[in-house]
Amino acid sequence: MNLIIDVGNSYIKLSVFKDNTLIYKSSDKHSRFISSFKKVIKTYPKIDRAIISSVGRLNKTQINRIKEVDNVLELNANTKVPFNNNYGTPKTLGVDRIALVSSAAVQYPNKNVLIIDAGSCITYDFLDDKNQYLGGAISPGIRMRYRSLNTFTANLPLLDTKLPENIIGDSTKASIHSGVLYGINKEIDGVIDEYRQKYPDLTVILTGGDAKLLSNKLKNSIFANSNFLLEGLNFILDYNSK
Repeated sequence: MNLIIDVGNSYIKLSVFKDNTLIYKSSDKHSRFISSFKKVIKTYPKIDRAIISSVGRLNKTQINRIKEVDNVLELNANTKVPFNNNYGTPKTLGVDRIALVSSAAVQYPNKNVLIIDAGSCITYDFLDDKNQYLGGAISPGIRMRYRSLNTFTANLPLLDTKLPENIIGDSTKASIHSGVLYGINKEIDGVIDEYRQKYPDLTVILTGGDAKLLSNKLKNSIFANSNFLLEGLNFILDYNSK
């Protein structure tokens, strides 16, 4: 069994895969990691391998706890992956993006794939049909856009995320919701359109915490998969265990 540890800025996701099937998934704040880890190890004693993808930070106590698993792989720029990395600055490519592209390489071989991860940031990553990762784009995510409007203006309020009822906002709050949500959807559709002009047979994957919120408003056809990154980490762990 494989244990996947995805460390984000605010939350740590733990998941367990058995024969490439996701059988357990949890998400907790950093402060609850030790108790969550103990629970997983006790529930699944046959875990014999683990991979850590760390965007945020783990403290020494947390790292020592993870070492209870016999074989632990820490994902970084030097880790062997199932695609050819043609990124201009491969050492700066985030581990989350590496995992997403790995997932695409395994699940959609010999296809042109655009992976869109809608989280704290919105990332776009492109893998061509020759299994070459060419790069992509990074833009602000939903919450970042709401916060920026509040932070960098004198009078605009910080709002909770809400789907707008109309593109025409009839109040300041409605205008903010319209600007943020319609703006992101038009951005995503526009990016997909640009890629499809060059790659008509494009496969588009939408994932990340805000994928469900955004998917129904897109005009382009996409495959939504909330576990795409976790699956990629599992593939990388298997790929390095051969």
